[in-house]
Amino acid sequence: MSETPTVLTPTVAIIGGGPAGLSAATTLARAVDGEVLVLDREPEAGGIPRHADHPGYGIRDRKRFMSGPAYARALVADATRAGARIMTQAMVTGWSDERTVLVTTPQGRVQVRPEVFLFATGARERPRTARMVPGGRPGGVLTTGQLQNLVHLNHERVGARAVVVGAELVSWSAVMTLSEAGCRTEALISQNPKGESYWLFRVPGALWFRTRVQTSSRVVRIHGKQQVTGVEVENTATGRRRVIACDTVVFTGDWIADHELLRMAGIELDAASSSPVVDTAMRTSKDGVFAVGNLNHPVETADVVALEGEFVAARIVEYLRGKGRAGATVPLAVDGPIRWISPSVYAPAGPEPARKRLVAWVDRFIPRPVVTVTQGGQQLARRQLLWPAAPGRAFRIPSSMLHGVTEGGGEVRIAVH
Repeated sequence: MSETPTVLTPTVAIIGGGPAGLSAATTLARAVDGEVLVLDREPEAGGIPRHADHPGYGIRDRKRFMSGPAYARALVADATRAGARIMTQAMVTGWSDERTVLVTTPQGRVQVRPEVFLFATGARERPRTARMVPGGRPGGVLTTGQLQNLVHLNHERVGARAVVVGAELVSWSAVMTLSEAGCRTEALISQNPKGESYWLFRVPGALWFRTRVQTSSRVVRIHGKQQVTGVEVENTATGRRRVIACDTVVFTGDWIADHELLRMAGIELDAASSSPVVDTAMRTSKDGVFAVGNLNHPVETADVVALEGEFVAARIVEYLRGKGRAGATVPLAVDGPIRWISPSVYAPAGPEPARKRLVAWVDRFIPRPVVTVTQGGQQLARRQLLWPAAPGRAFRIPSSMLHGVTEGGGEVRIAVH
């Protein structure tokens, strides 16, 4: 006969111990009666920054310039000092009922039944298989996460020559990691007409690492049997192909939300992003279940989602005190080239979304974007923004553009021109 699992009943259970989850845990542990429990599947909490051993973390939330591991340690220390309980090597595998999750730990099975769930499971890069790149199945094909785990956590070597698929901010993080491991990056391959990352990273990065961004191109085949020997790259404008010799291929970006547990629970997901549909308080379609961070918008930077963690913690405190129940809401629809937007449900009575911004993802470059908001066919707002819209990075829209939206006023559509 199998053992009956232990049942834990914290006030709040946070699934995911990255920057968003830990930041929320710190704020919640200081504010709520009862236990705040963080469940993380890794041996140590801290999320992606743990194995991103380069500077650039903590700028917005801590007003400091920190390395990824130092930033992760600070987040864990803050949450622990505040009184949150962090349970590592705790894999949430499913639901036993509508209010209880099943957790597997080295000590055995556990059931967790809180008053409130906060999902902070983040996002992951699509690997080669999901991108359907043909060729053999040689060694040396990685994602950024796998690469940084190998180099920074396991201290293993990679190859000598690499090709990075993608030219986003995370792609340059991969280039830095490859350089630290003694591996030269031969090229970054982008399907877009120019690299997706900011000029500040793209131009100095290419010079510093003596590499190039090959635009309007795609990897059409990986060569090699036991180990990668090269990648075949096609110019999408001309159709010309050539092989770049390398022994390592790193697939970067092309994010998808880690949404499987929410799907199991029947929580409504956005068809374009696979993220949960959330309102401006980060409430999902299921009462008492909140979502935060890159689970909602794959992806933003760690410091931004840490600030979102503080924001959603305040909303959860209101909910526990009976003041944060959902009122009237209006769904938000988008027109191309916007692929998705988060939050995708607007509450005219408030609250404002985190950082008073909507996060959108676009499919083409617009140097001087003009954003319009219409409801019921009537234009409510039109504004030219001072920052460009670009694929591969978050496009932020001021939430003040929605202040004219009313309940019952018809469909709300957001477009960028």
